[in-house]
Amino acid sequence: MRSWSLLVLTVVPFLIGMASMSMLPPVDGSDRGWIVSRPEEIVGYLLFDPATVADRLPQFLRFITVQELAAGGVGWASDYLAKKPSQGGWGISFLEIVRMRTFTIDGRGPDLPERGAAALWLARVAPSDPGANLGPGRPFLALDFWIPDKKFVAYMLKKGYYATYGDVRLHRDPEGKWLGSVKVDGLSVLAECRPSGPITGGAESKGQQVLVPPRSCTMCAPVHVTLAGHRIQNCEGGSSWKLTGTHPLAHGIMLGPSTFQFGYDLVGGVHDRR
Repeated sequence: MRSWSLLVLTVVPFLIGMASMSMLPPVDGSDRGWIVSRPEEIVGYLLFDPATVADRLPQFLRFITVQELAAGGVGWASDYLAKKPSQGGWGISFLEIVRMRTFTIDGRGPDLPERGAAALWLARVAPSDPGANLGPGRPFLALDFWIPDKKFVAYMLKKGYYATYGDVRLHRDPEGKWLGSVKVDGLSVLAECRPSGPITGGAESKGQQVLVPPRSCTMCAPVHVTLAGHRIQNCEGGSSWKLTGTHPLAHGIMLGPSTFQFGYDLVGGVHDRR
């Protein structure tokens, strides 16, 4: 299990890059920005072929690969590369299906259906120019961000934030298992997670990240967020992910145990829209 623990620490942004929880600059003159409170989410970690999403990568970024992590001494990456040397150039990402007690942007939130949630497919990236500065926090490329509210998606795009419509659901059954799904053109995701075992993180966990929109969203801006209070628990027996379709995500390779994550708060904003 130690190698998969290294995977979680490598992929999941929330417990990496410890930082103070200072509020970010306001968005469009607002004093509200992004606010997320008390989310509950299931997260799967997967490798993907960068060639399938090359059109989404901004020119100022590059994907971090398995080979790069292996060269840096990350144990799970070295082990994987030894078994699958042809996939050394594959990227590192995670898929999360999340429901939130509060999710607002400049004071407005989505109108979600019963069991409605959001889903994000985020890839690890780094600046193409090692000397470039994207601001505080580790950068992630939002390959996809699905929300089941077309009006709210339009609102986000008008504000300059990346999102697309998708039928995303998440709920917990009477036995304590979390069931999630994503349905969009060319993709079906079915996920199950039964949280079990010790809970890591807590009130002391703090972090920052930069969510960069895909190249196609030319009017969208990166969002700088800070988080605190993250808690993580492994998904154990009976947990699974099923991805089917023609979407690049459907051809990814899931790694290690999934996790159930909860309990944190998030604030976000944009530093510069130029």
